[in-house]
Amino acid sequence: MAGAGYLDKLNDNQRAAVEFGVGDGISPPLLVIAGAGSGKTSTLAHRVAHLIVKGADPRRILLMTFSRRAATELARRVERITAQAMGTAVAAQALTWAGTFHGIGARILREHALSIGLHPEFSIHDREDSADLMNLCRHGLGFSKTESRFPAKGTCLSIYSRAVNAEAPLADVLRDHYPWCAQWEVELKKLFGSYVSAKQEQNVLDYDDLLLAWAQVMADAGFAAHIGASWDHVLVDEYQDTNRLQARILKALKPDGRGLTVVGDDAQSIYAFRAATVRNILDFPSNFAPPANVITLDRNYRSARPILDAANAVIGLARERFTKNLWTERASDRKPRLVTVNTEADQARYVVDRILEDRETGTRLKDQAVLFRTSSHAAQLEAELTRRNVPYVKFGGLKFLDSAHVKDLLSFLRLARNSRDRVAGFRVLQLIPGVGPKAAGRILDALDLASDPRAAFADVAPPARAGADWAGFVEAMTTPAPWPAALGLARTWYDPHLERIHEDAEARRADLLQLEQIAAGYQSAEAFLTDLTLDPPDATSDLAGPPLKDEDYLILSTIHSAKGQEWKSVYLLNAVDGCIPSDLGTGSTHELEEERRLLYVAMTRAKDQLTLGLPLRFYVQNQGRNGDRHVYAMRTRFIPKDILDRFDARHWSPTQGDSQARPAPGSIDVAASMRQMWG
Repeated sequence: MAGAGYLDKLNDNQRAAVEFGVGDGISPPLLVIAGAGSGKTSTLAHRVAHLIVKGADPRRILLMTFSRRAATELARRVERITAQAMGTAVAAQALTWAGTFHGIGARILREHALSIGLHPEFSIHDREDSADLMNLCRHGLGFSKTESRFPAKGTCLSIYSRAVNAEAPLADVLRDHYPWCAQWEVELKKLFGSYVSAKQEQNVLDYDDLLLAWAQVMADAGFAAHIGASWDHVLVDEYQDTNRLQARILKALKPDGRGLTVVGDDAQSIYAFRAATVRNILDFPSNFAPPANVITLDRNYRSARPILDAANAVIGLARERFTKNLWTERASDRKPRLVTVNTEADQARYVVDRILEDRETGTRLKDQAVLFRTSSHAAQLEAELTRRNVPYVKFGGLKFLDSAHVKDLLSFLRLARNSRDRVAGFRVLQLIPGVGPKAAGRILDALDLASDPRAAFADVAPPARAGADWAGFVEAMTTPAPWPAALGLARTWYDPHLERIHEDAEARRADLLQLEQIAAGYQSAEAFLTDLTLDPPDATSDLAGPPLKDEDYLILSTIHSAKGQEWKSVYLLNAVDGCIPSDLGTGSTHELEEERRLLYVAMTRAKDQLTLGLPLRFYVQNQGRNGDRHVYAMRTRFIPKDILDRFDARHWSPTQGDSQARPAPGSIDVAASMRQMWG
């Protein structure tokens, strides 16, 4: 048989995970605990390929990942592995059911729309659109004029989203996560009812509805059996980042767990703010009878041994976890550095000094990264990098769909396909000179009453000030065009408005041309709009200019955005209490444990060298008084005294440089000294 050794490069545990239950009919449920840097993606791709090699129909395999890009990469790897194993490749396109939970949910809902009370051409709102619709409902109920300030639209949407995804009563969500909004429980419940009604009237689903509606469909035994029978094998990546809705969907798809494989790492569960729960992966084995099989991948191929020793020590103090200690054959004598500095400004100077020194000795800027708990923690560092002319790119910021010009064009496409989408309608109509909010509302009201909304565009009386611009809009909105030519037609209409609205029109025009290129890869507008809304690419023009793609540049990233990445050298800013754990993340045990996992994720991004910064003083503005004041910080509680030996603790100041002789904070037993005074 061609390529019989396609599994030979796997280690014993990886191979066990790949081969488990394959060839014995539909395999029992399997949980693969994949530690950081343990070859998780390779193992998952090999399992899918191995299923196919052993006779599984790739069209009957459902593969769900954390992002669409991850699904694409997995499909490509499967293609390469099957080519090696079988002599001929199973094309990546043969995995017709590979994508995110939300993307798969949207596809299922659209395919079964007429049977479940939905219109097949429903629009999907992104977070910003959903917040805008929430705000329309908020104004409509008069809550924007309450005597005491009612929660803002973004807060309202966050409360709604958490209640839906966590399947938790509104009262519990308010008590545990938004106590400052608890007084508005009755009004919020009324608002959310109005929001749901508005979505249904406008034939709109939001991001959360894609899971909620899918889960509600799966609550019907007949539908659940019908949909679940579509796949013999269901494989889920990053299972530690799923929420209760997603776990319920999986259980309904495969009630006995047969054919179900989930892969993840409880130690990297860091998305509770999205209602993800680590309980899903911790409780997975016990959800089935007999319990699911568990295979652990504990060999790390990324980090040097001292880095793993320190990371293992940090996560080893977790209250509840699957027991594993990552190991590696990558020897090194460089412990992670724990560097105490006086201020955040000193920390920035130290980090930039070390980065530039390493660059001079051959480590590219791109191979180095600076991580932080929240984006604001990087302010001093960004100022120092700018002062010293060091190019950098910061991740965890603006997304492509957040750009005004991209949202304008996508709103045009959504309105052309669903004239009841009032958020898209308000945005597009007000691009026309002479059309304000009142006129836009009147036009949308008229479209709602029309039996043929598309034809009604031509019958609506426009505001007198709209003039010739209105005729051009109607022509663009009603001219039939195949896909993707429809996007080109929309861009042609939008181009003069782009020139009129934005000073940097040329750079933004390049974005829209890129959008057209992306659209060419889709068979329909619906598929294009769904994918782009659920998994948008990064922004381009708003981050344009230096550094250029062919230049070397430093990576700055939040820890959340760095998950799944790796660099030769990693610097973590502000490894102190109040930053990590965040002062907002210490309210409960499960919040504190997630903060511990965040530190673990940050540490395990490093391959060769890891540095943690500990500023002693943070300057804060003393509101209402003259002058500034500062507060003192303590080393993060996740690195207690008894694991300090895993680190190279030192102090640094701009005048004295590194000093290992000066002890790090926390290494002096002040309590013992005080007792000895009276001994």
